Parts: sequence; structure tokens; C-alpha cells
Amino acid sequence: QVQLVESGGGLVQAGGSLRLSCLASARTFSSYTMGWFRQAPGKERDFVARIIWSGGSTYYADSVKGRFTISRDNAKNTVYLQMNSLKPEDTAVYYCAAGYRTMRDYNYWGQGTQVTVSS
Repeated sequence: QVQLVESGGGLVQAGGSLRLSCLASARTFSSYTMGWFRQAPGKERDFVARIIWSGGSTYYADSVKGRFTISRDNAKNTVYLQMNSLKPEDTAVYYCAAGYRTMRDYNYWGQGTQVTVSS
């Protein structure tokens, strides 16, 4: 069982930045593809970014390309989401997810952290 704990959410003005962190309890963290998703009120959960366990390739939703950066520190069992140039439409609960040796299937989810961007 892998536990994921997100942190770093909060309230920020449009144009500002936040960095989300997700700490994983996995013993073999480097074997997990890590993803970030978000869910705005009344909407479905959407993919934001992922970083592949093997090779570290990264993928982004079109809506965040050029503004968000996903990275990982395997020594700290942590994945990050650096969010720049934030927009009000980025407001959502952000979830971390982990998938063992997969490209995009996730076995574990965090509880989420709220990000609110004011205009």
C-alpha cells in the first residue's frame, strides 16, 4: 500500500506561482509513474501532468503547457508540480497519483490539496 500526501496548496493572485509537493510512502518510489490531476467544482477530474518512472519523460495537459513543470526527487520520495503564471481557471483541488511501472495507469491517489487563484 502506498500513501500519498500532497502539500503546498493555497490562495494566490492571478499571475502568481505555487509549488505543490507529494510525498509517497513507497519503498521503490523510482518504480512509480507519478501524476498530477485536478478537479474543479462541478467538473470531472482532469489530467494535469505526469512523469514516467523509467527515463523521466514528462507529459502535460495542453492547458498547462509552458506554465507548469513536474519533477521528482527519488531520494526524497517526492514529486513536485511547479505552477507559474496561474490563472483563475487553475482553481481546483489538485491530486497526486502513483502507478507502478506503468505509463498512465494509477493505483494510488492522495487526498488532494486546494489551489485557489483569485482574479
